[in-house]
Amino acid sequence: MAPGLLHLVNVTTWAVCAVMKLPQLLAVLRAGSAWGLSVTSLFLELAGFLVFLRYQIYYGYPLETYLEYPIIVAQDVILLYCIMHFSGKAKRALFYALVFWGGWYMLTLQKWIIDVAMNLCTFISAASKLVQLQHLWQTKDSGQASALTWGLSAYTSASKLQTACVVTAADYFDLCLQYFFFLLVLIRFIIMLILNIWVTATILHYRKTKKTD
Repeated sequence: MAPGLLHLVNVTTWAVCAVMKLPQLLAVLRAGSAWGLSVTSLFLELAGFLVFLRYQIYYGYPLETYLEYPIIVAQDVILLYCIMHFSGKAKRALFYALVFWGGWYMLTLQKWIIDVAMNLCTFISAASKLVQLQHLWQTKDSGQASALTWGLSAYTSASKLQTACVVTAADYFDLCLQYFFFLLVLIRFIIMLILNIWVTATILHYRKTKKTD
């Protein structure tokens, strides 16, 4: 991939990430309800993002490979608080914030902790998508779930997969040999791409079914 095209992909990815959760947030605020969304799925997603972000920072990966994650994390936190507010559980927000802050700190107490966490990161993130899918299958109603947000998530997974492959091949081959865990990053993006597309298609399916009924 030409450097100019790679830069364009990175810029569009950051732009998409900056607004990725906004359609979902607006849908929840507009309806005053989080019906169709799994809180467990969002907690797992946030945990996966935090582990991945912490791992990238700890091992000094290039900034362009994780710059958008702080933005996504911030949006997830706001979305979770809104959902908890509408479900009458806002008072628990401080407790969960302390849990995540403590986990962020503990991840780098020992090198093996962050390595094990990264090994589990893909499973955690994949579980978040599967939990949301299960929720949709059980309710057979997409509710306030935003197909646009999940579609944007699929785009970012595809673009980050492309960026990771190019950056690794061009500049960080030795780093890959030294840290074979980088392979998990590539596997993560592939799995996330498939699951994000699956969730998007499921939301659209139930939305179409509801309109037909």
